[in-house]
Amino acid sequence: MNQNLLETQYDVTEKSKLKRFYQSNKILILSSIIFIIVTLSSVTFYLNFKEKKIINLSNSYINAKVYLENNEIDKATNILKEIIFSNNETYSTLAFFIILNENLIQDQKELLNIFDHILKENKFEKEIKDLLIFKKALFESDSIDEVKMLDSLNPLINKDSIWKPHALLLLGDYFSSKNEYLKAKDFYIQTLSLKNLQREFYEYARSRLTLILDE
Repeated sequence: MNQNLLETQYDVTEKSKLKRFYQSNKILILSSIIFIIVTLSSVTFYLNFKEKKIINLSNSYINAKVYLENNEIDKATNILKEIIFSNNETYSTLAFFIILNENLIQDQKELLNIFDHILKENKFEKEIKDLLIFKKALFESDSIDEVKMLDSLNPLINKDSIWKPHALLLLGDYFSSKNEYLKAKDFYIQTLSLKNLQREFYEYARSRLTLILDE
């Protein structure tokens, strides 16, 4: 009996402690519960919103391609622009590549602004970003001076990248087109010095060097 009485007193004491703890920290406990509920709700809402946004972008991308196939160029172009400025690193890039490949925008200034926007507003994997840098330099190569051209391609030629040989060959061709053959020769030689260079790059650089030597 004494044992039961002691157990009962212990339970009462523990419950009293818990009650006192709750009363003392009631506001903190309720705030914590509310915070957890709000956080979970916000995360769920964000994930659902993000998923819905991606689905909408995917549908818009498909619609744009359908409009292109039906030769409804203006509708396709407007949708692709909207996708670009949604700042989704996947669909923004895909949409822009369609615009470039299909020559949907003729205004060079507008295209350069889009290049800058995409590079600034999106976080890409290294190779995708390098591809965009190369495409921008290729697009500008007929209209920019030597300093800007080198500045554009320095991020590629100063590091290991699958786009490094493309950049070196582009610079070689750039200077060759301006009859600056010594500078062109230097970039073709740099291309040939790369390790594990694909055969097509090797043969192109060699043929361009041969042409320069014949000048």
